[in-house]
Amino acid sequence: MQSAFLLLALVAGAFMPLQAGINTRLAGVVNGVIPAAFISFLVGTLVLGAVLAATGQGIPWHRALPAGPWWYWAGGALGAFFVTATVILAPRIGAGAMVALTLAGQLAASMFLDHFGLLGFPRIPFDAKRLIGAGLLAAGVYLIRF
Repeated sequence: MQSAFLLLALVAGAFMPLQAGINTRLAGVVNGVIPAAFISFLVGTLVLGAVLAATGQGIPWHRALPAGPWWYWAGGALGAFFVTATVILAPRIGAGAMVALTLAGQLAASMFLDHFGLLGFPRIPFDAKRLIGAGLLAAGVYLIRF
């Protein structure tokens, strides 16, 4: 089962530059980054709605609205920022640098969240191995970008 999760992570990561490239092409057709990001999210919303309907789960508005604080809804806004940023970045710095830099940001934020056990992540203290890994990634970003 663990290998299935690792494969899922690898495939999800591989889809990131594909999504950025597709959305960049879409931005050229719809004359803008924001319209392209909107269409991307609209299509994603429709696909997820179809999956919810097909699995009989329905849209859980009645459970989600009162379930927690306002910032529980921020994930969609963060996703919109990410998709929009990749549409801006991909044609300007290339897929390799875009992925390397966004990965570096993801790693830094992830290690912070892990170190403090925030947002329900398991507490994994920052240590020398993680520092070395982050340093190697930073070196990789530099080599890919420059």
